[in-house]
Amino acid sequence: MTLYKQAIGCCKRFLHYAFDYETPKTLVIPSLGVGFVFRFTQFLVVMYVVGYVCVVQKAYQDTDTVISTVTTKVKGFAFTNTSDTEPRFWDVADYIIPPQSDHSFFVLTNMVVTPKQVQSHCPELPSPSTTCVDDCNCVEGRSDPRGNGIQTGLCENYSTTARTCEVLSWCPLEIDTKLPEHALLVAAENFTVLIKNSITYPKFNFHRRNILPHVNSSYLKRCEFSRLTDPHCPIFRLKHIVSEAGEDFQDMAVKGGVLGILIDWSCDLDWWAGECLPKYSFRRLDNKHPVNNVAPGYNFRFAKYYKAADGEETRTLIKAYGIRFDVIVFGTAGRFSIVPTIVNLGAALSFLSLVRREMFRLASETRSLQQTQNNTSH
Repeated sequence: MTLYKQAIGCCKRFLHYAFDYETPKTLVIPSLGVGFVFRFTQFLVVMYVVGYVCVVQKAYQDTDTVISTVTTKVKGFAFTNTSDTEPRFWDVADYIIPPQSDHSFFVLTNMVVTPKQVQSHCPELPSPSTTCVDDCNCVEGRSDPRGNGIQTGLCENYSTTARTCEVLSWCPLEIDTKLPEHALLVAAENFTVLIKNSITYPKFNFHRRNILPHVNSSYLKRCEFSRLTDPHCPIFRLKHIVSEAGEDFQDMAVKGGVLGILIDWSCDLDWWAGECLPKYSFRRLDNKHPVNNVAPGYNFRFAKYYKAADGEETRTLIKAYGIRFDVIVFGTAGRFSIVPTIVNLGAALSFLSLVRREMFRLASETRSLQQTQNNTSH
């Protein structure tokens, strides 16, 4: 019988625990100070939720990151006729190296040419590690990564005043210190580039191109990007790109550099999708320090190979200086979703509940203090 009563008691306590409804105790404090602090705190929480969370952060939206592909096509012609080079006509096949690249393109603007090189033996260029007095200073088979070839073990006359170790290399050796003071392809600033960019937000099944739906072939033949008059034309003049990045094209073209073409596809898809348009900006990416300007610019080497009738292989070595344009696409899209809305609404209600609880504690302490003071006065 005792066990039966204990079991009944446990069941009643469980039912009370599971189904009893609790309400918070209401306490009214006739205090303007406490009431003002309570309402002002509530106001701050509501402004934070509405102003920052909803308007600024748009926390009621689900988001996705852009996926994009980019192709470029450069157009323009140039003619050079200097004392150091033969007269030459240049088209896109001559100055775009390589013809295709991933999200970037390179425009040749200056160069050092070493023609008619053959594999032979010749004195190394003078430096502290290559100068010699006799053959004892040269080690056969030695190769210096900073040099131009493999030493043969012989010390030869480089000039009437200097002797250097002989090397097996492509001779004559390149002397890249004789860089023209002015860019060779000064006309490159008037070249234009067509940038074709397609993006998608897979989570929202949203697709867009920077060539807008109303654009036709006749428009592309005459338009040119201008931030004021034509901000959505996908054809850019190189001079204007460099200028918007805060640089001078002719100055940059001497030793080269790296420029970024930034395309921002950040969109709010709760509004009309037609308003999701690319926003272009331009920035120099390589370091241009006014004082510590060691190894400035951008350059690389490539060669053109030939074979004579007697079978001897020759090459023309070109140290190319120019501007590399990197097309960088980024963006985030947002669209209303019930899940983040409920999550952030719950967080807001939790904030308000926390404020109410803290104010209840403050009011209780205030009332206890008042009662203590009243009892003391009596």
